[in-house]
Amino acid sequence: MNKDNPPLSTNFIQNIINEDLKNGKNDGRVHTRFPPEPNGYLHIGHAKAICLNFGLAIANKGLCNLRFDDTNPSKEDIEYVESIQADVKWLGFDWEDRLFYASDYFDKLYEFTLGLIKSGNAYVCDLSAQEIREYRGTLTEPGKDSPYRNRSIEENLDLFQRMREGEFPDGSRVLRAKIDMASPNLNMRDPVLYRILRSTHHRTGDNWCIYPMYDYAHPISDALESITHSICTLEFADHRPLYDWVLDKVDYSGDAKGRPQQIEFARLNLSHTVMSKRKLRELVMEGYVDGWDDPRMPTISGLRRRGYTPESIRDFCDRIGVAKRDSVVDIALLEHCIREQLNQHAPRVMAVLRPLRVIIDNYPEDQVEWLEAENNPENPSMGSRQIPFSREIFIEQEDFMENPPKKFFRLSPGGEIRLKSAYIIKCEEVVKDENGAIIELHCSYDPDSRSGGATSGRKIKGTSHWVSAQHAIKAKVRLYDHLFTSEDPDDCEEEGADYKSQLNPDSLRVLDDCRVEPSLAAAEPGSRFQFLRQGYFCADAIDSQEGHLVFNRIVSLRDTWAKIQKENRSNQ
Repeated sequence: MNKDNPPLSTNFIQNIINEDLKNGKNDGRVHTRFPPEPNGYLHIGHAKAICLNFGLAIANKGLCNLRFDDTNPSKEDIEYVESIQADVKWLGFDWEDRLFYASDYFDKLYEFTLGLIKSGNAYVCDLSAQEIREYRGTLTEPGKDSPYRNRSIEENLDLFQRMREGEFPDGSRVLRAKIDMASPNLNMRDPVLYRILRSTHHRTGDNWCIYPMYDYAHPISDALESITHSICTLEFADHRPLYDWVLDKVDYSGDAKGRPQQIEFARLNLSHTVMSKRKLRELVMEGYVDGWDDPRMPTISGLRRRGYTPESIRDFCDRIGVAKRDSVVDIALLEHCIREQLNQHAPRVMAVLRPLRVIIDNYPEDQVEWLEAENNPENPSMGSRQIPFSREIFIEQEDFMENPPKKFFRLSPGGEIRLKSAYIIKCEEVVKDENGAIIELHCSYDPDSRSGGATSGRKIKGTSHWVSAQHAIKAKVRLYDHLFTSEDPDDCEEEGADYKSQLNPDSLRVLDDCRVEPSLAAAEPGSRFQFLRQGYFCADAIDSQEGHLVFNRIVSLRDTWAKIQKENRSNQ
C-alpha cells in the first residue's frame, strides 16, 4: 500500500463512504480517528486499524485524528502513550495537529452528564458491581430494575455532584443510563456511565475521582471532534445501539458539527500468537518474554525490533483486506511480505552460525585475496563488495558429514564443494578431539577454479558460504520461531487449559559463537541483511553495536506462504 496515495479500495467501508459522498452527507467530509487506549503496547491488529483509518482518510482526501481514550487511569501510563505515537509514526502516518485525548473532554463530559440526569436519562445506583451483574439478567432472561432506578432528578443530581467532589468511597456508587432492563441487548440494560475511581491520571493528576466509561466517552469524543466514520472492530457491533443512544440523548450540538456513524470490521487474528492485550501484558509481566518489544511478540515494537519494515506491514494489512467476519490469518503471509521486500532490498552477506574450521593446506600461508561478491543478484544496482579469502576459513558444521547419505551435496572425506564467490575445495583429512568430535578439516583447493580460471567451469553440485578465519567478526545470533506451538493458542482455554501451556520452548535459540564477514563490522543497529542460505537478519536495534554484534533472525528463507498458495492452485 502506498501510504501517500493509496488506491481507492473497494471494501465495504469504502462503499459506505462512497454512498455518503454521493448523497452529500457530512458536507462531503471524511474524518476518521484511531482511538487506542494507553494501557499497553500496540500489536499487529492495531496496525491493521491504523492503516485502515489513516488509509481511508488519505484515499478520500480527508483527515484522521489520533485520540487516546484515557478513561481508566488505573491501567494507563505515559510510557504507553509515547510508544503508541512512535508506532503510528514508524508505520508512516501523520496525525499533524490532531492529537487528542478523551481527558481533553472531561469537563464537557461532566456538563453533558448533568444534562442527561436532568432529562431523566441517567441515575445514581448504589448496587455493587456483583449485584449489577445479578440484576442484569441473561441472554434468555430479562434483567430487573435497580431499586435506585426511580430516584428523583434532584437526588440524582445531588449524588452525582457529591460523587464528583469525592464524598463517597471507590465502588460505592455508579451513574447508570436509564434505558431498558428488558432489552434483548445486554449492553442496553442500564449500562454504567461513570464510576468512582481514585487513581492518579497521567494528564489530569488527581483533579478527578470519577471517570466515564469507554462506551460513554467514545461517542461523545467522536462527536466533539466532528468524526464522520467511527470505525471499530466487530466486538463493538453489539455496542452500536448504545453508541447511537448516547448521541441521541446528549446535547452536543453546540460543540460539534454532524453526527458520527459507527462501522464495524473484522479484527485481525494471527496464527501462532495471541492478540489480547491482557494476555500480552501477562507474558511481559510474568517474564515469559523479554518486554513488550521482545522480537517474538506481535507488538509493533516487537516486529520493528525483529527487523520487519513499515512497508512490509502496510503491505500485509493491504493484502488481508477488510472483512465483516472474523477469521485467522496465517502468520506465513506476514512472513511472506517481509521476505518479498527484503529479497529486493537486503544485501546478501556471508555468516557462519555454527563454525567449523577448515585449513587449505596448499594455499599460501601469508596470502590474502580480496574477492568480488555481488550484493544482491535480484537488484544489480546494489553493486558488489570485496571479501577476503585466506588459508583458514570457517564453514557451517552442517556442511560437512563424515558418512554422508546419498544425495548429500556438501563436503565429505574425499569430496568437493564450491565456496561461494571463491574456489573449489576438496576434503583431505578430518581432525577430531579426544572425544571423537570433529574440530577441524584439512582441504586442498583448485587455484584455477575461480571465475575465469581454467577449471572454473567444473560442475560441482554443492556450494557453501564461508568466512575467512583471519578476518571474520564474532557475533551473537538469535534464532526466533513462533511464540506458540499451536496455531490458535486460545483454543485450549475451551478445554480448561491455560493458553500459556502452548508456548513454544524453542521460540528463541541463541548462538554465541557465530562468525560474519568483515563488511558487517560496523553494521548499523536496525540494518537488515540476507545471510546466505540462513535467512533474513537484522542487527538488533538495542543490543548490537560495533565490537558487539547481535543479529535477530527476521524470517528463514523458506517461504511457507508461497508453498501454501502453490498447493492451493494445484488443488483447484
